[in-house]
Amino acid sequence: MKIRPHPVMEGVFIIERDGKTYLATKNLAPGIKVYGEEIVKLKGEEYRIWDPFRSKLAAAILKGMNMSLIRPGIKVLYLGASTGTTASHVSDIVGPNGKIFAVEIASRVMREFMSRVAAHRPNVYPLFFDARTPEEYSDVVGKVDVVYCDVAQPDETEIAINNCDFMLKSGGGLYLAIKARSIDATKPPEEVFKIERRKLTEKGFKIMDIRHLYPFDKDHAMVSAVI
Repeated sequence: MKIRPHPVMEGVFIIERDGKTYLATKNLAPGIKVYGEEIVKLKGEEYRIWDPFRSKLAAAILKGMNMSLIRPGIKVLYLGASTGTTASHVSDIVGPNGKIFAVEIASRVMREFMSRVAAHRPNVYPLFFDARTPEEYSDVVGKVDVVYCDVAQPDETEIAINNCDFMLKSGGGLYLAIKARSIDATKPPEEVFKIERRKLTEKGFKIMDIRHLYPFDKDHAMVSAVI
């Protein structure tokens, strides 16, 4: 077994084992699993295998998207944290000098997020709010380097833009996980992706990349943009 750094994303590693490769992050909370993921130990370090079928961010990395704006030491606003599968890996990546402000509105899901992730990771700050109302938590968060948005709502892009208006630094990055069927199930996914990209460009974002996430997620795409 070999573990080597990912060539373009600091804080992410590639594990080579039995002829196969896996994404992994170094565990910021040793001994703690979040979603039943495998933990690999090597030379006194723990690495958590990152499942692309359960994380759109991991899927986007494997599809070749440059996610290097998410790196150690930065401040991230995470919209739609759910139970923390992806957010926990982002916590590993940004490390002890970074911060993640994780927004989630569902009370049951937030309780799971608190027990699985926030309770074990001092760089994670849970925010029990509706992502549609960034004015209610922007003073707590302040300015961030990256906004990551993964909310299954028809107005997801508008939600992301509104949060960026309040909190994203000039030159900061947005990663938007677009769920075509959640936005408009009557249109072909490619048309939905095009419409949502146009919304971003009309608000001054520069689209850097878009990657379809199949076979990890059907009718999903990840868009990266900067403002």
